[in-house]
Amino acid sequence: MRKEKIGGWLERVFRGMVYGWPVVLFFSYEPLISLGGNESMNFELSLPLLWLVGFDLLCLVKILQKYRNHIFTKVFGSALWWLFPFFVTFSVAWSLNPVRGLLTVGVMWGLIVAIVGIYEFREYLDARFWRVFLRWFLGSSLLMCGVLVLQCVLDLVGAGRDYSLICAGCTYSMFGFPHPDGFAIEPQFMGNLLLAPLLVSGYFGLKNKKYLWLLAALAFTLFLTFSRGAIYAFGVGMVVMSVWGVASAEKRREVLKCVGVVWAVIVVAFVAALNTQGLMAELSPTNDTYSSGVAKVLNHLTLGVVDIREESDKNAEDGTAVEERELESVNYEANREEPVENSVENFENEDAETAAFDGYVAESTDTRLRLSKAAVEVWRQDAATMLFGVGLGGAGQALYENGLSPAPKEIVQNQYASLLLETGIVGVSLFVLVLMLAVRVAMKGRNKVMVISLMVAYAVSLCFFSGLPNALHIYLMPIILMLM
Repeated sequence: MRKEKIGGWLERVFRGMVYGWPVVLFFSYEPLISLGGNESMNFELSLPLLWLVGFDLLCLVKILQKYRNHIFTKVFGSALWWLFPFFVTFSVAWSLNPVRGLLTVGVMWGLIVAIVGIYEFREYLDARFWRVFLRWFLGSSLLMCGVLVLQCVLDLVGAGRDYSLICAGCTYSMFGFPHPDGFAIEPQFMGNLLLAPLLVSGYFGLKNKKYLWLLAALAFTLFLTFSRGAIYAFGVGMVVMSVWGVASAEKRREVLKCVGVVWAVIVVAFVAALNTQGLMAELSPTNDTYSSGVAKVLNHLTLGVVDIREESDKNAEDGTAVEERELESVNYEANREEPVENSVENFENEDAETAAFDGYVAESTDTRLRLSKAAVEVWRQDAATMLFGVGLGGAGQALYENGLSPAPKEIVQNQYASLLLETGIVGVSLFVLVLMLAVRVAMKGRNKVMVISLMVAYAVSLCFFSGLPNALHIYLMPIILMLM
């Protein structure tokens, strides 16, 4: 009787924590427990990390309870899955930043325990559970859309960052209109958090029209974040879903019609967001207008290809922004507060009525490309580094020691280049192996089109940022959705 009570209690807590996962994710940076830091990293605890620790403890209890004396043969039965995590764990031994490496390894193994726990105890997650989970998942995402819109309003009326919680590089003073980041560290990450609910809404929207209004609201909010990386990733994911859905359908004409409706909703959401950004530019305290706001959005999202700005704006871009573009290391999205080398103050103009940027900020793209090239350059310095890398967590230190970044805290802004530098050819090869195994498992699921599309979107998004501790959703969300 006692074992049955314990088992029932664990099951209820297990289900409750999985329900709470998509909600907790949105609080990835606010609130935050700061534990100090050193020259190469900050020591911080977020709600998702705390959730992960609690969920891992629960999973460990269940795993030990279920397998007892044969845990290694059951959990570690397929050796191929474990080659990558064990290799990167050992790489900490030669890491240029062993503290960061150890903390990253801890997060990685925490994710592994959570994935094993979710997969091993999927019998707890029945059809009724998934119906409730879907409501929590999409409902919390819709609520976050409201928070982001409210954040824009608070910024425009001058409520201050203490109330709006908007990051320093996200206020109207940058482009003339705010681009919200919610409770994430910056808009790129906030947009990334919206990818899963967006693609889920798009997937179910192909089958049921009631999901289309949700897709419209989520897409509208994604465009408001002004995050090119997340927007591009969403576009690629939807293309994969659309092409695959049409190609695998028996009644292709009907499916093609549904795909057309879904894309029409996305286009309408983009147009609505574009007009909203123009209106915010008109209402902001800067000297921007509706037309200049719209022109900036199109110019920046298309990497400068579409340029409908007025000549005066183009001249201002060529003149007043030269100093900012000459900065060696700038990423106006990457830091919420004010790090030494990447302070938002670098972008502030003396004239408070003039927005810092008049169009496409090439430095944002150039910095990412420069750091990726620098990572490859350091990786190629000798045979040992090419094979085994500089050790997990050592990318920033390696760039700094080679004079290719201003501080050890600098990150590569590209997870693939960062992984290559830290773990070498061996690590990247083992990572690709794990991805192939994950795709093979996903292909056996009922919602394989949705899950694979999300995995592709996440794979694209990793070209724009790096940092395992802040990307828990990328590794857990596909696993959860795979079981739906």
